[in-house]
Amino acid sequence: MIDVYEVPHDESSWWRRAAGGREVLLVSLPLVISSLSWTVMTFVDRVFLKWESGAAMAAAFTASTLWFALLCLPLGICMYCATFVSQYSGNHQPAKVGPAVWQGFWVAVLLSPILMLAIPLAPFLFSLAKHEPHITALEIKYFQILCWGIPAMLIAQALSSFYSGRGKTRIVMCVDTGVALLNVVLDYVWIFGEFGFPAMGIAGAGWATVASLWVKAFIYGMLVIQKKYRLEFHSFNLRLNRPLIGRLLYYGAPSGFQFVIDVLGFTCFIMLVGRLGVVEAEATSMAFSIATLAFMPIWGFAQAASILVGQHLGENRDDLSARATWTTLQVSLVYMTIVSLCYLFVPGMFLAPFFAGSESSTVDNAAWNMAINLLRFVAAYNLLDATMMIFVSAIKGAGDTPFVLKVSVIMASTMVFCSWLAVEVIHTGIYGCWGLITIWVWMLGIIYLWRFMGGKWRSMRVIEPIVVEPELLEKNTAVLN
Repeated sequence: MIDVYEVPHDESSWWRRAAGGREVLLVSLPLVISSLSWTVMTFVDRVFLKWESGAAMAAAFTASTLWFALLCLPLGICMYCATFVSQYSGNHQPAKVGPAVWQGFWVAVLLSPILMLAIPLAPFLFSLAKHEPHITALEIKYFQILCWGIPAMLIAQALSSFYSGRGKTRIVMCVDTGVALLNVVLDYVWIFGEFGFPAMGIAGAGWATVASLWVKAFIYGMLVIQKKYRLEFHSFNLRLNRPLIGRLLYYGAPSGFQFVIDVLGFTCFIMLVGRLGVVEAEATSMAFSIATLAFMPIWGFAQAASILVGQHLGENRDDLSARATWTTLQVSLVYMTIVSLCYLFVPGMFLAPFFAGSESSTVDNAAWNMAINLLRFVAAYNLLDATMMIFVSAIKGAGDTPFVLKVSVIMASTMVFCSWLAVEVIHTGIYGCWGLITIWVWMLGIIYLWRFMGGKWRSMRVIEPIVVEPELLEKNTAVLN
């Protein structure tokens, strides 16, 4: 359990009460820093590639989005290991923690070879986008390199749940931040050819990410199998447990499919916008890269909400699960408000790094002005984006993943269809497309708020209850009497 549980609570204080501000921040802040480290790494990667060329930056953004969409199903399942770990921890079944983590490892190992079949299919996949030939060539190269990091990405996610699910999020923060820094260094060295290495451009950025992911997977593997965890958590029990992996797939697969559908819908949007022109593609790439500075820290808060909901449901305290969710939302909205105001009043602060390494041009000036306008759309949907992320993570932490999947199928399909209409039929232009994204996020935020308020999640669990032998129960009852 998280360390804050050892501190006395004061129910009259928002900060010190159970599931209050102190508890939420102790769990969430390391995850926020961890998420932000990945965001900064990605942001720096895009900046370096912009210095290389605007085409390389736009191509890397599109290719990495499709790559992420490819691995979302198994990634969602591996991430769901944290829900099992949190509920087992709250239910005082530590011996089930290690086996639950390793089921996620087996999902990663068994599904990775299938996903890597996308490497030879890359030319066909990117030909569907109908981008400029030189951009398509860069997209294919970057995507094929990233695919070699798929197994590492999935394994690291599964093994990190051993710590995140138990609320030990500082370990996750340290590992993820260290790996992100490594990636930034490798980016600089391999993109521009420093310290005797050849300048590889966009290929160097891809291999830097792959190398960092494998280092991350190795570190988590060494941490999980430490001797001090083997007895209490059975953390070296690598055996494939069919009933347990069956439950992980039952609850985790809908969560994974939700990731797939949402990201594929988003990917289709990006590719459709890319048809509007070079300026539109670059401005969209910059705006979304900057938007991740707001999005990813909220992802850290959302992970914390899921963990705390799982732990308190494991204790059969749905009231504390609800309180933890509302507390997390309050903190998230304060953060999102500050970021949104910065997007509105000082957008140049975020855009300046993209242009620091290149001479001004007509395309750059147009992309700058358009990106400033796109950041206003981001500011318009940020608060409801945070609302959506917190509530969807809370109900997933309880096991309400089928509902999340149904909503994703309907909403993502609607967004793709409307985006196609906007680009190919109605010709609304870049701002019409971004208006669709804004409305889409608003609707999702309202839907998940309504589901959470309905309370069906309160009675859900993903773990099996502790089975007490009848003889032991009778003995304990006699003692109490």
